[in-house]
Amino acid sequence: MWRSVSPAFERDYKVVLFDHVGSGRSDRNAFRRERHDRLEGYADDLLEVLAALDLPPAILVAHSVSANIGIIAACRQPERFSRLVLMGPSPCFLNDGDYVGGFERGDIDEFLELMETNQSEWSQQLAPLAMANSDRPELARELALSLGEMDPFVVRHFARATFRADYRELLPNVTIPTLVLQCTDDAIAPIAVGQYVHRTIPGSDYVLMKATGHLPHLSAPTETIDRIQDWLPKPKRTWEAT
Repeated sequence: MWRSVSPAFERDYKVVLFDHVGSGRSDRNAFRRERHDRLEGYADDLLEVLAALDLPPAILVAHSVSANIGIIAACRQPERFSRLVLMGPSPCFLNDGDYVGGFERGDIDEFLELMETNQSEWSQQLAPLAMANSDRPELARELALSLGEMDPFVVRHFARATFRADYRELLPNVTIPTLVLQCTDDAIAPIAVGQYVHRTIPGSDYVLMKATGHLPHLSAPTETIDRIQDWLPKPKRTWEAT
C-alpha cells in the first residue's frame, strides 16, 4: 500500500515497513486472541518491532486505525518516537453527543455483521466508500482485493477492535510532535474528526489535503510525500538506505 510513497524517503531515512498480524505476509500464527482483541496488542507488536531493530527514536507514519495504534504506543513508550505523522486518524468512529465520529452504532453493527457473514461482499462495499476517486475504479479494486485476502478470523477481531474502540482520552497525553493529515472528502474519517484530533493533541500541526478519500498514499502519493516532507526537519543522514 505504501509502494508509491516509501521510496521517496529511502535516500534520507532507514525505512521500515511491516504488516500487521493477519495481513500481507505477516505470520498468521502470531495472532493471539487475548492479545489482539484490542488495539493495545497491536501497539505492543509495534513496540516489539522497534525494540528488535534497536532503532533510535523513530518517525512513525501511520494511517487510519494504525494512527490509534501509534498513539497507544507513543503514550506507553514515548522515548521510542521522535515524531508522529497521522493520516486520516479517528480515535472513535461513533458519533457521541457533540463529537462527530462519522457513524451511528447501528451502522457499525450492520457493517460488522456483513463482515462476519460475507467478507467478500464486505470488502466490495467498503473499498469504494473508503477509496472514493470513482474516476479511478482500479484503486477500489486493489483495496477490495487486499481486504478480501486478509485472514477472515483475524480481520473480524481487528474490525471489532477498530470500530468499537474509543481512544479520545489518550490524545491529550501525546507528547511527541505530531502532524495530522486530513483528506478533503473522507467518508471514513470526516474533516471534523481530523480537526478534533488536532485540537486535542497538544501542539499538533494540521494539514487539510486536496486529496479525496481515505487512502491518499494510494490515490495522491505525490501530495502525501510533499506534505510529510514539508513538515519534517531536514534529515541528517544517519542511516544508509535499505
